[in-house]
Amino acid sequence: MHIKTIVCLANSRKPPSGRCIAGKEYSGSKLGQWIRPVSSRSSKEISEEERRYENGRRAQIFDIIDIPLKHPEPHYHQTENYRIDEEYYWVRRGRVNWKQIQSLVDQYDQNFWTRGENTLHGHNDKIPESQAHLMQSSLKLIIPNQLKLHVLSEPGFEGRPSRKRVRAKFQYHDLEYELSVTDPEIEEMYLAKSEQYYSIPDALLCISIAEVWNGYAFRLAASIITPDRREGYNEERNFYYWTFQSLDRKIRRSIKTQ
Repeated sequence: MHIKTIVCLANSRKPPSGRCIAGKEYSGSKLGQWIRPVSSRSSKEISEEERRYENGRRAQIFDIIDIPLKHPEPHYHQTENYRIDEEYYWVRRGRVNWKQIQSLVDQYDQNFWTRGENTLHGHNDKIPESQAHLMQSSLKLIIPNQLKLHVLSEPGFEGRPSRKRVRAKFQYHDLEYELSVTDPEIEEMYLAKSEQYYSIPDALLCISIAEVWNGYAFRLAASIITPDRREGYNEERNFYYWTFQSLDRKIRRSIKTQ
């Protein structure tokens, strides 16, 4: 087991019932590569229990987190993947501020932003498998132009009923994108609103390219980071919820007891 410290930049919804956590490695004042902790399950999602700190709170965007890891586990374009050590709790070391988050923005990478195909309601959100496997990374933090959140009803897959969803529409380096939002806090906030576009004047986007499914990898808006989220959206609610949801927890150890 070894420990990587990251600044959390994504806390995204990931099927079947977990999260995709990702961030940039943090060492003092130095910031390094992207890291995406993954579980031993075939779907690789991080469970609610696995991202829970020993005090009952759970990992959030802006957190500085010590994560016990076993080894790198890259998977095609998802070169950032590391297998977690489930025996140990994650440890929150602090939180960065909005200015520090802004300093983490990535440079433009033409290979990552190759022109894609369009889904029914998306734009530039669908990448053929052959093209995705040529990519060297699957995570980027960007400053989008003209960001709008689109609340709309989309038909369900394979004849399932329509469902209300949130998409992020923006421009980046002269191309337009409209990507599915998988940020659960943003979804909770905007799904309660009427179906229309909502302008977001000051935000960063964490873009993630998911695993290949049915011959395609999909670009996702994994997190929409705004200055007000620095205060810890729903943190107290999450703490009390997990204080009383104690069934089926694994026995885990503090890092200091290793």
